[in-house]
Amino acid sequence: MGTDHGTESKVLRPEEFDRWWDHLIRAFGGEPASPEERELFRSLIEFDRSLAVWDGGAIVGTSGAFSFRMTVPGGAVLPTAGVTMVSVAATHRRRGTLTSMMRRLLDDARTKGEPLAALHASEPPIYGRFGYGSATFQLSAEIDTGRVSLALPAGTDEVRVRYAAPAEALAECEAVYATLVSRRPGMLVRQPGWERAELLDPESERHGSAALQCVVAERDGEVTGYARFRTKIDWGASGHDGKVTLKDLAALDPATEGALWRFLFGIDLMSTLTMRGRPVDDSWQHLVSDIRRCRPRLRDAGYVRLVDVGAALSARTYLTPVDVVFEVQDSFCPWNAGRWRLHGDPKGASCERTTDAPDLALTVRELGAAYLGGVSLMSLAAAGRVREVRPGTLAEVSVAFGSPVAPWLPHGF
Repeated sequence: MGTDHGTESKVLRPEEFDRWWDHLIRAFGGEPASPEERELFRSLIEFDRSLAVWDGGAIVGTSGAFSFRMTVPGGAVLPTAGVTMVSVAATHRRRGTLTSMMRRLLDDARTKGEPLAALHASEPPIYGRFGYGSATFQLSAEIDTGRVSLALPAGTDEVRVRYAAPAEALAECEAVYATLVSRRPGMLVRQPGWERAELLDPESERHGSAALQCVVAERDGEVTGYARFRTKIDWGASGHDGKVTLKDLAALDPATEGALWRFLFGIDLMSTLTMRGRPVDDSWQHLVSDIRRCRPRLRDAGYVRLVDVGAALSARTYLTPVDVVFEVQDSFCPWNAGRWRLHGDPKGASCERTTDAPDLALTVRELGAAYLGGVSLMSLAAAGRVREVRPGTLAEVSVAFGSPVAPWLPHGF
């Protein structure tokens, strides 16, 4: 497949992986990945879904996709193209290289019957023009644990927390993760092999912290949660000033979650707990005594693109009954463009082509942003990105598209 200016896009071959990876590392700032990370992704990469753009004998562009499955509102799990490892050499900007790769990846997702595509954007302005909407957000915090206390849920004292070697506890932790996947839109089913990514602990990511640690929580002899974290000791004029950095935490019930937060707040010699990539409705916000001393910050996280509008909108459920005709614009995937009638409720939905008059007009980017229920159509309309054609439609459809829990995409790829 050719691109402009004599470059050529080809499916990546296994023997080309090292050159492909080296280009990718340079494009993302040049900090070398650990040998463990390189070998892990060599084993995980789907070569038939990975592209290398060549200019003569040099690789000048990379991209790929993983065959994932994502939970959508209502609990259904949809095939999803996890778009990843996208880069273009600084010497080959504005030559159509990125557009060519995006074209091929989305065509491939459609051929494979994947109604959705998703990605984590290193540069948010890039992907809107390809129809991706900012659909999930993440919460970060830096908590002064010396001055912030916790009001814990009932049953917390019944939970036992114990240290466990991260590798030895992996299967138990993955069982907890697997149980949680169906509970929250945006979460990905962990494909075989990907559990090893949770144990990556390169020194380049520690920033002076100790090696990755793990605790598991148990109730009645069953593992009901876990936390992975790093610690970094420091000393000031007044004594210890250590930091705990949370990598991930998962719990099956409020008491378990409370026990894990209590443990993290109480580690000896530590004064600060930092975290990032948490769901925006994370429970600790309602347990702490002083939210301001937690310094919460919000930022974008997962971007979603509807590859097949009809299949995607049919696959999820809706909080309230909805019967609406969308006028959809999609210049990059024209098979989605036109009018679609969505009829749905909390039990199921159907979405089919129609010639009926539209009620709402929007682009596929807005549908992607609202699809998981974390961004309201009302807020998009207030920004001028959704147009109400039939008065009174917008509010009811916006409510129907909501989700009882905030969507979250914690699975890195």
